[in-house]
Amino acid sequence: MSRPAASADVFVAIADPTRRALLDRLRLGEQPVKELAEPFAMSLPAISQHLQVLCEVGLVEMRKSGRQRLYRLNPEPLKQISNWIVHYEQFWQEKLDALGDYLEENQCSET
Repeated sequence: MSRPAASADVFVAIADPTRRALLDRLRLGEQPVKELAEPFAMSLPAISQHLQVLCEVGLVEMRKSGRQRLYRLNPEPLKQISNWIVHYEQFWQEKLDALGDYLEENQCSET
């Protein structure tokens, strides 16, 4: 089975904090690149490169309106992340259950 290029991997795309912040901003709705770039201390071309990575993996969709490029969130590919995490939920639930049991057994009694 062949692995997609790193730039096309959802896991790699969301590993970058700037791209995660862009996704968070896009939860508010469709926005032009200039508006998306406002809180970041980087150039518009740098933001555009981050958006391109997000577009390649399908997390962001772009449409043109006149000379402006508008970006919007497409959360569908995040299901890939969610499906992977599900396999580890049982592990964490078991650990939390064990912690709860330990705390109940070692509870300080108030007198």
